[in-house]
Amino acid sequence: MKKIAIYPGTFDPITNGHLDLVARAEQIFDEVIIAVSDNPRKNPLFSTAERVAMVDEAVEHIPHVRVESFDDLLVNFVVRKNAKFVIRGLRAVSDFEYEFQLASANRRLNSNVETIFLTPLEANYFISSSLVREISYYQGDISSFVPSHVEQAMQVKWANTDTPKSKNS
Repeated sequence: MKKIAIYPGTFDPITNGHLDLVARAEQIFDEVIIAVSDNPRKNPLFSTAERVAMVDEAVEHIPHVRVESFDDLLVNFVVRKNAKFVIRGLRAVSDFEYEFQLASANRRLNSNVETIFLTPLEANYFISSSLVREISYYQGDISSFVPSHVEQAMQVKWANTDTPKSKNS
């Protein structure tokens, strides 16, 4: 039986930390589906379609990885994709309690779904999408945190939706 893992998240935007985990998961599983959450309650900067396109471009070189969006309970998406595993990243001890709660809730909803925790390379521990958005908003250099196409998309997004704060204001 094919081992399929789901890597869910908002990916607003996808970071090098996310990509590190995707590359690690791809070595373990036969297929990895990056599941971009369509959850408007999170008030994402990018639309679901924009996030799917950015993630798709970021992983196009990684075999056995595909990108889809979902808008319901994660365990329902996992079942629809004939998967059994959910990949979650742990950057620091502070992530553990929240991630443990999610894993426990998912197991309660469907005992066949297993959560696998992966840690990124030390160079990516501190990277988060919210940090990248904040730095980008203030026109800081995010080139070491995200792929170049994501950096460009962030610059365009801020230019079209808000007036970014300049470095000297």
